Amino acid sequence: MTSNDFSFARHAPRDDLESSSAATVSAGPGPGPAPADLLRRLRARGAADPVTHVERVPARAGVPAPWPSWAPAELRAAFTRRGVVAPWQHQAEAANLAYEGQHVVVATGTASGKSLAYQLPALATLLADPRATVLYLAPTKALAADQVRAVAALELEGVRPACYDGDTPRAEREWIRRHSRFVLTNPDMLHHGILPGHAQWSGFLRRLAYVVIDECHTYRGVFGSHVAHVLRRLRRQCARFGATPVFVLASATSGDPATTAGRLTGLPVTAVTEDASPRGGVTFALWEPPLLPPDSGSAFPPALPRGSSPSAPPHDASDSLPSQGSSPSAPSQGSSPSAPSQGSSPSAPSQADGGHDDLRQVRRSALRETADLLADTVAEGVRTLAFVRSRKGAEVVAANARRALDDAVPGLGGRVAAYRGGYLREERRELERALLHGDLLGLASTNALELGVDLVGLDAVLICGYPGTRASLWQQAGRAGRSGQEALAVLVARDDPLDTYLVHHPEAIFGAPVEATVLDPANPYVLAPQLACAAVEAPLTPADLALFGEGAKEAVGELVAAGALRQRPTGWYWRHRERPEVDLRGEGGAPVAVVESSTGRLLGTVDGGSSHFLLHPGAVYLHQGVSYVVDQLDLADGCALVHAEEPDWSTHARDVTDLSVVSVRSYVDAGPVGMFLGEVDVTSQVVSYQRRRIATGEVIDTRPLDLPTRELRTVAVWFTLSPRSLALAGVQPADVPGALHAAEHAAIGLLPLMATCDRWDIGGLSTALHPDTEAPTVFVYDGHPGGAGFAERAYGTAAAWLRATRDAIAECGCETGCPSCVQSPKCGNGNNPLSKPDAIRVLDVVLTNLPD
Repeated sequence: MTSNDFSFARHAPRDDLESSSAATVSAGPGPGPAPADLLRRLRARGAADPVTHVERVPARAGVPAPWPSWAPAELRAAFTRRGVVAPWQHQAEAANLAYEGQHVVVATGTASGKSLAYQLPALATLLADPRATVLYLAPTKALAADQVRAVAALELEGVRPACYDGDTPRAEREWIRRHSRFVLTNPDMLHHGILPGHAQWSGFLRRLAYVVIDECHTYRGVFGSHVAHVLRRLRRQCARFGATPVFVLASATSGDPATTAGRLTGLPVTAVTEDASPRGGVTFALWEPPLLPPDSGSAFPPALPRGSSPSAPPHDASDSLPSQGSSPSAPSQGSSPSAPSQGSSPSAPSQADGGHDDLRQVRRSALRETADLLADTVAEGVRTLAFVRSRKGAEVVAANARRALDDAVPGLGGRVAAYRGGYLREERRELERALLHGDLLGLASTNALELGVDLVGLDAVLICGYPGTRASLWQQAGRAGRSGQEALAVLVARDDPLDTYLVHHPEAIFGAPVEATVLDPANPYVLAPQLACAAVEAPLTPADLALFGEGAKEAVGELVAAGALRQRPTGWYWRHRERPEVDLRGEGGAPVAVVESSTGRLLGTVDGGSSHFLLHPGAVYLHQGVSYVVDQLDLADGCALVHAEEPDWSTHARDVTDLSVVSVRSYVDAGPVGMFLGEVDVTSQVVSYQRRRIATGEVIDTRPLDLPTRELRTVAVWFTLSPRSLALAGVQPADVPGALHAAEHAAIGLLPLMATCDRWDIGGLSTALHPDTEAPTVFVYDGHPGGAGFAERAYGTAAAWLRATRDAIAECGCETGCPSCVQSPKCGNGNNPLSKPDAIRVLDVVLTNLPD
C-alpha cells in the first residue's frame, strides 16, 4: 500500500470515536480560502517560488457495511446517537474477526474510524456478559483520556469506563480496580502499576475478554521492544488466572502490519488494511525555504526578540534537538576535534555542533519559514497546526508567529501558542481546553499532538521538517480536514540531506510504501530486565521461556550468574527485596526536574538522556517563551536549578567519543569493500560548551564542563575500504578523513528513508584508520543499549541506502558541502573536515563493489 492510500478527512457524519476527543474545535473565524488559493497566496509572498512539488490527493467516497448481527440494538442505537449510522467496511471486517476470537490489527489511514473497529466487539461483549472486562492501552495519557470521554459519551449501562494512569487520584484507584469494566491506561502504568499489583487486579484479569492496543505503530525501537515483553507478561498473568483475551490493535497504515503486530504481541495476528472510509481531498505541497542572500553578512538568521529563543541554535534549530518521544537512552556521542575520527551523535542536540560558526548556512531556517507560514495562515483565518520536531523549536515557532501577528493586528498573537512534552499537566490541560474551545487559532506542537487530542476542524497542517517516517508524515498531515472538506498540508524542508532529497524526489513520499515498524524483543538489554520483572510477579518456569522467545534461556542464565535469580525445582525466583528499575521508553534514566531556584517552582522536565546537553551548568533553557540559565545540575537528585535571564547568546555543548568493535554478527566481503554488522562499545563525554551571539553567530567563548562519561554497548553497521581503492578513485590520502566524514553525515541523514528512525536515534563515527578494522571505516550505530533494529535494517538495505546517500550528495547544488548534503547539526567536530566531492568518490567505490 502506498502513502496515497491514507485517509485525510473526518467521517460525514463525523465519527467522534476516532482516536481521541469527542470535542470539536468550533470557535474562530469561518472557513478561510480554499487550499489551492491559500497555497497560491503563500507562494506569492517571496521573490522565488519555494514549492518544489504539489501533490493532489483526491477525495474518496466511503464504502459502508451493515451492522454485524451480533451487535446489540442498544449499542447500535448509542453509536447512531453519536452520528455513526453504519460502520465502514474495514471497521465491520475487523470487528467481526475480533468477535470471532481472532487477534486482529486494523491498519488504515488517519481518521478512518479505527476506534469503532475495536469498540464494537469490546462493548458488545461487555453488554452481553456482565462480568467481562476490557483493557485499553494507548501510548499517551492524552489519548487514553480522550478515549474514555468518547466511550462514556455512549452512555452504556454497566460499562463504567475509567482512566488508570499516573494522574489518577489514589482515592479513585481502588474503585477502578473493583468496579470499572473498561480500563484505559498506558504501557508504563501496566508495567509499573497493574502487573506488579496483579493480585489486586485478579478479578479484572480473570475476566479479561479484550486487550486493545491503540496506535501500535508508535511502539518501535527500544520502547516497542519493552512493550512487547510487557504484553507477554500480561498474557502470562491472564493465563495464570485462566483468561485468554483477544488482542485488537489499531495502527496507522504501515508496512507489513500483521508481522509487526505479531512480533509485538507474540501471537498470530490478522491484518485489515483496505481503508473504506471517505476522504476529503488534500493539497500537499513540498516547500524548500529560499536561499539566503549572499550579501546577508551573516550565516545566521537575524536575532529573535528577547526571551523568544535564546537557547535555539543560530542555524535551523528544528534539526538541532532530539525529537520528542524518540530520545534514545544512549549518551550523545561526538568526537574530539583532535581525534583521528569524526562522530555524529544520537540524541545530541545542536549544542554538540561546536565550531559551526565558520560555515555558511545556505538556506533560511525551516523554523523561521514555518513561523511565517503559521502567522500568514492564521491571519487568513485558517485554523492551523504546525508540527515541529523539537520542544525548543515549537517554542520558537510560536513566539515568532505571535510577534508577527501582533505587529500586524495587536492582540492577534494571543491566538497562537506552543504545546509540547515537559509542560506541567495543568498547563497541557489548559492548552487543550483553549484549543477545543476555539480560544487558540494556531498551535505549534511537537509530535505530542500527532496522537492524543483529536483536532477536528483544522484547515491546514504545517510540518516543519520531515518527521522521520512516512507513517508519521501522513499521520500529521491527516490532522487537517473538516468533515470531508478540502485541506492543505505543507512539508517545510530543513537544511538537511534527507529533507532536501525528499522535496526533490517526491516519489520517495507519494509513491513509496510506508515503513515497517522496527522492534527487537530479543535485544538482551531489554529481555533480561523484563524477565527480572516477570520473576518478581511470579517465579519463572521453563514454559514461560517459550513465551518470552529467542534468547530467554540465555538471559535467565545470565541473571542467575549475576545473583538476580535463584533456581529452584519449581522455577527461577527473584532474590532481592526491591523490584528492578526498568525504563520502558529508553530515555536514559529518570527525567530531570527543572526548578526555578528563587521560587522553588517546577518549570518542567527533561529526559535523562538529554540532560547533559540541555541542562549543563550555564545552558540556556526555554519554557513558555521565557528563557532561563542553568545554575546547577544535580544528576544524583535529578534536578536542575535555573534563574530567569534573557541573554543575547545561545549555548552549544560539545562532546568527545570513542568506539571499539566487540563482535561481528554478519559481513559481506566485496573485494576492496567490506560491509559489517555487529556489536560495538561507544564511550562519550560532554566536555565543554560554546556561547554564541544570537544575532551574528559569533563565538563569545568556550567553557569547560565536568560531566560524567557515558558508556553504550549497541549494534552498528559499518563499511571499510582499502586505501588502494580510494587512491584509484582519486581520493588523496590527506582528503580521506574529510571524504569519510562527509559520507558518514549523509548516510546518517538518509537512513530514516529505510528504517523507522530519525537521525537523533542513531550516531556515527568515521576514521581514516580504525584500530579494530585496520582500514578506513565509517560506522553508523543505534543510540540505544543493545540496539533498536535500525543498524540491522541499514545492513539489510545497504545498497539502496548508500545509493540514496550518494544521489543526495551529488544532486545538491552547493559546491563544497552544506547542511542540505554533508553538514550535520550534531557533529562533534564542528563539521570539519568535510569533502563533498571525495564523499561521492567513496560511495561510488562502495556501490561499485557491493552486491545489490
